[in-house]
Amino acid sequence: MSAVSEEQQQSESRARPITDELRSFISSGWSPRPSGTPDRAPVADFAGARRDAVSERFPGERLVVPAGGFKVRSNDTDYVFRPHTAFAHLTGFGSDQEPDAVLVLEPRDQTDGGGHEAVLYFRPWGGRDSDEFFSDSRYGEFWVGARPTLADVEAEFGLTARHIDELKDAVGKDAGHLTVRVVRDADPEVAALVDAARATASVDVRPAAEEKSSEVTVEESSQGTETTAVDLDEELAAFLSTLRLVKDEWEIAQMRAAVAATHLGFDEVIAHVHDAVVKDRGERWVEGLFGLHARHEGNGVGYDSICASGNHATTLHWIKNTGEVNEGELLLLDAGVEVDALYTADITRTLPVDGTFGETQRRIYDAVYAAQEAAMAVIRPGVKFSDVHYAAIRVIAEHLHEWGFLPEGIDVEASLDKEHGQHHRRWMVHGTSHHLGLDVHDCALATRADYSDAELKAGMILTVEPGLYFKADDELVPPEFRGTGVRIEDDILVTADGYENLSAALPRSADDVEAWIARLRA
Repeated sequence: MSAVSEEQQQSESRARPITDELRSFISSGWSPRPSGTPDRAPVADFAGARRDAVSERFPGERLVVPAGGFKVRSNDTDYVFRPHTAFAHLTGFGSDQEPDAVLVLEPRDQTDGGGHEAVLYFRPWGGRDSDEFFSDSRYGEFWVGARPTLADVEAEFGLTARHIDELKDAVGKDAGHLTVRVVRDADPEVAALVDAARATASVDVRPAAEEKSSEVTVEESSQGTETTAVDLDEELAAFLSTLRLVKDEWEIAQMRAAVAATHLGFDEVIAHVHDAVVKDRGERWVEGLFGLHARHEGNGVGYDSICASGNHATTLHWIKNTGEVNEGELLLLDAGVEVDALYTADITRTLPVDGTFGETQRRIYDAVYAAQEAAMAVIRPGVKFSDVHYAAIRVIAEHLHEWGFLPEGIDVEASLDKEHGQHHRRWMVHGTSHHLGLDVHDCALATRADYSDAELKAGMILTVEPGLYFKADDELVPPEFRGTGVRIEDDILVTADGYENLSAALPRSADDVEAWIARLRA
């Protein structure tokens, strides 16, 4: 990474002065900037419809949704910026958009038709005669490239655009006469601005800093109901999470692109897995190979890839990827490409490194495949989200019982008993599904009633990913089972009359996986 600017490199007491002569010299002699504004982004109308839904839910309230800023990796280096998910969903901003931006949904007067005006506050490009242009290594054009103008953002995304310096006044304006909510976890500084505005409110809303816990508290008093800032903000966060449960047409297209890019990455790993076998820490080689294609085809990986060979595949979140990849073992690859619009796939395949499943490996694999088939078979609108898991786990329990792994006296029904059973969870501890979209575990702040207890609807996208994991030191299973982990995961779109497996092009059955490997290595 290049050095920071000289001005930022030194303390204020040692900073070199910027003379008028130097400023004049650096700001002159440049070709004119390209004229014109960008075309309207395809996502703009879809993002507008999402904002309309938020506006309808919170009429007359000021809603503050920050993008968030850079996160420090170490000392003066930052992680690659990614906007907060709620902000990306409501604006359409993707991987190359502006840090520190803030979306404010400002309520309109009823005489103006009500609803909200969507105003985006951000830092536009500074003129070439400004110090920012050459001396600010975080925002200056010399350091990070050209930034959009206010007019650019308005044209591309259909938002009103204003300079970030106006945000403080905008958040505090008339705050004593209306409710203000903020997506609190996105940007602590913006949350503090909102809390300061709330402190001036005539309505009795305590700022979050005064809360003893993050639990929702509503107290009845002689003056009415006292609502805390946490109430307001948690309610907004939950709604924005729930809003993402059903994907629109544009989002589904992005998910298809993410799956297609992920398929390419899997193909490349399979075609070159021999390189991982002959190298030290072959799991890292697999991780790097998939990451190369993820970065080229999209924004990068949607989450840390799990590249687990042998016994490492029995560790659910094995992201160290420090192990060897050996012939005769299974390689569990759980990975997904995040496209530039920030939607990510999440796919798992368990692959025989030498191209052919061993006898016991195939028995385990076939059991997991049967569980996945059973889970997919129940997917359709009106079915509960949790029913998908129960369909898969029943098949898992049946196989464990058939193999004699459940305790004596525990049959399938006893193991499935939620209060007194669950013995099968020794070998499959995780859930079968989660929602998928802008986050790999999307919609996580939705309430239980809207998530696990809710019915599936057309447009939802969820994973189906049963597994079986027999650790190397598990003495309750025969030796030939030990050190073997299998998971199969696909990305499923709920349709009007059933489902579509978006990742169906990646082979799943044991025979098809072996044929896939043979074809790519021919």
